[in-house]
Amino acid sequence: MSKPAPPSLYQDPAFDMAKEQFRLISEYLNIPADERDRLFYPKRAISVAVPIHKDDGTTAVYQGYRVQHHLSMGPTKGGTRFAPSLNMGEVAALSIWMSWKCALAGLPFGGAKGGVCVDVRSLSLRELEALSRRYMQEMIPFVGPKIDVMGPDMGTNEQVMAWFMDTYSMYIGYSVNEIVTGKPIYLGGSAGRRESTGRGVAFLVERALDQLKISPVGCTCIVQGFGNVGSVAAAGLYYKSGVKIVGLSDAYAAFYDPKGIELEGVENHLKTNRDLTNYLGAPRIDPEEMLIQQCDILIPAAVDRVIHGGNAAQLKCRVLAEGANGPTSPEADVILDKRWDEIFLIPDILCNAGGVIVSYFEWVQDLAAFFWNETEVTDKLFRILDHSFQAVVRRAKAEKISHRSAALAIAVERVRKAKETRGLFP
Repeated sequence: MSKPAPPSLYQDPAFDMAKEQFRLISEYLNIPADERDRLFYPKRAISVAVPIHKDDGTTAVYQGYRVQHHLSMGPTKGGTRFAPSLNMGEVAALSIWMSWKCALAGLPFGGAKGGVCVDVRSLSLRELEALSRRYMQEMIPFVGPKIDVMGPDMGTNEQVMAWFMDTYSMYIGYSVNEIVTGKPIYLGGSAGRRESTGRGVAFLVERALDQLKISPVGCTCIVQGFGNVGSVAAAGLYYKSGVKIVGLSDAYAAFYDPKGIELEGVENHLKTNRDLTNYLGAPRIDPEEMLIQQCDILIPAAVDRVIHGGNAAQLKCRVLAEGANGPTSPEADVILDKRWDEIFLIPDILCNAGGVIVSYFEWVQDLAAFFWNETEVTDKLFRILDHSFQAVVRRAKAEKISHRSAALAIAVERVRKAKETRGLFP
């Protein structure tokens, strides 16, 4: 690459990982060095102070971020994360991965991401509302239905999106449903949005098993990260396809039982408990050890870089479905590339694209003021995912490259073509 952006701005392991992935695919595609910076570095990176009044009468100031990667194909689109370790580099990496995800799915969006560095568990409901509204207020000069459309992510939900929408709408002077996605249905949300990412993961796992000529009935599955994505994916595979869940975890506890874990018991536990800390229905295991246990399907659905150079060679799965963003490091990819005949990889920019695809549906429905039922939404979702899946598999076979390289090649080529066709203004 030519002169890089200041390293201190995006200093984070996730950003370094996104940068290395882009370097490798740029070399594979023979992208000239003078084109790479414009393709890779974000168009806009925003840092804001987010002050709120606490319940005890004091004032607290939190750090907020929003990164918009590119606007060459339409407005940017991406989630808003409330997490205690959030920083600009992580947000930038997530925005870049979102760009490739949207391009692979054929959506008219560039990638974006944002959030606030905060532990939401330390906030009261009133404080969470204050934080959400103040963050959106700080973002108003930089977002809009045709500029940047927010959605939920880790630490945020439908309620937070409703507060975002209301704050923006009060500023504009009328209801602007299309400013966010992932809203409650009665505020212009889409049927099936909450379940979309997990449903997409389950659908693509079944497509991979079909490709391998393996029946899902009786297959074993480990789910790392039993949040919104992991729980929905697990439920789809368990209840609908007959897959046996043998391992699962959240941020606080991990469990493994080769005989199978009753998902009903886990779900009942979480109805009255915030996490799996006190769950007693299965033997506990070290979270790192859980990832390398024997299974047919491994779904990392939590955070980035959990599969790395130290454990990639020990994976004992047949299908690796990346429900999280960036769960596999470039060092691990080198190892997995050599195990292509053992492990069928569904890369993250394909595997977890269900959320942004249905977010696109929600945006379109809001703009048109015409809504679809859940069956229509799910059918459209699966059609797009299947088309992308087939494109990735075909390219990987034709060019004898990994599924990740094939997915990134398709996505980067599309963004590059859009930039080339539009040209450079002025």
